[in-house]
Amino acid sequence: MRYDDRRAAGRLLAEALEEWRGQDVVVLGLPRGGMPVAAEVARHLGAPLDVLVVRKLGVPRQPEWGFGAIGEHGVRVLNQDVISEAGLDSAEQDAVERAERAELDRRVHEYRQGRAALPVAGRVAVVVDDGVATGATAEAACRVVRGQGASRVVLAVPVGPTHSMARLRRAADEVVCPQPLRALGSVGAWYRNFAQTSDAEVTYLLAEAARAPRSSAGQSPEGASSSGPSRDVLIPAAGARLGAHLVVPDGAPAAVAFAHGSGSGRHSPRNRYVASALNRAGLATLLLDLLSDDEAHDRHNVFDIFLLARRLHAASLWLRSETGLPVAYFGASTGAAAALEAAALSRSGIRSVVSRGGRPDLATPAALTRLRAPTLLVVGSRDTQVLSLNRLAADRMHCEHRIAVVPGATHLFEEHGTLTTVAELARDWFTAHLDRPTAGTSPRRSQ
Repeated sequence: MRYDDRRAAGRLLAEALEEWRGQDVVVLGLPRGGMPVAAEVARHLGAPLDVLVVRKLGVPRQPEWGFGAIGEHGVRVLNQDVISEAGLDSAEQDAVERAERAELDRRVHEYRQGRAALPVAGRVAVVVDDGVATGATAEAACRVVRGQGASRVVLAVPVGPTHSMARLRRAADEVVCPQPLRALGSVGAWYRNFAQTSDAEVTYLLAEAARAPRSSAGQSPEGASSSGPSRDVLIPAAGARLGAHLVVPDGAPAAVAFAHGSGSGRHSPRNRYVASALNRAGLATLLLDLLSDDEAHDRHNVFDIFLLARRLHAASLWLRSETGLPVAYFGASTGAAAALEAAALSRSGIRSVVSRGGRPDLATPAALTRLRAPTLLVVGSRDTQVLSLNRLAADRMHCEHRIAVVPGATHLFEEHGTLTTVAELARDWFTAHLDRPTAGTSPRRSQ
């Protein structure tokens, strides 16, 4: 059986872990692919979610041959047999550990965004990955968690070879695998969608889990999905009902509606990452699907800027009515053109617009000229064609606007640190333009 994607695999895996519901459990996802699986397990069990960052210590001349592993809080697990066989002295071991420790610290800082690690000592640790092949990383993770004082270590994976499962039972107290296989091939072969999980998605999943309210039994309280600062909603807009996710921090001064591009929706990991950063800055966010799943499969709809703009405008009216807050737009790809069209509508009242890797050239020249909302166009320096299109569109604008070029970034801002830069630029732009824009705003250009 092939899983549709990691989330589907996580839901099935969670059913196999039902006995741990309501127990003193912490779910630990291995980044990056294990995190979407772990998020579904934690949600089903009503358990807290954290990331388990481990680094294998490889023999210098044969890095795939591990002589140990390290985890947070200085945890180190060594295999003395490998050290002896490889003839490693203490200086060689220390050099490898220093390099791996630096990488571990970098990832922990990026994923947790300053949050403390969840305590593991004395608790059942459910270690989750999207599958195992050789099992080396999973084994290292189990040993690290054991070193952190977990009372019981449960390794849970959707798929893996039987020979690895047998070896992993020596590192974990229990191994749960709904689909053990005699011949695995590769983990990705057992998923219909095995797209790479980004660092941004890992960060978002952790932030989302940290916000989720829980009852004393460890489960989400009844009604939590429809009340409080974070909830899923349906918004009537231009002949459709748009699925959306609304987050309203206490005292939020404004709300940002996200216009996704290229057929993606409210589950876009990059926009969820930016939304999470805006929430931490106190801004409300609305992540929404401008197209249904069926509509998104038709590429004509993806480039129907007027349809997207009408729906975004309707969603912003709902958002303003629902929250009582002024509204700004964050657009990506074709969604940026829709955001500019919607913001240019008469009496739209949109406070400001930020575009990430956007296609403002797809907005009509009249809309670009009519636009009065202060607009920030964020483009990667290596996304040269889109950068040129943004410059051409900016030449038509009479509002306050700026092009911000992110060094080293390509169109999707997948390079390390580039999406963080986008989030910081958006946060600063939105918070600096909370006052209603006026038609008399003087143009300003910078780059």
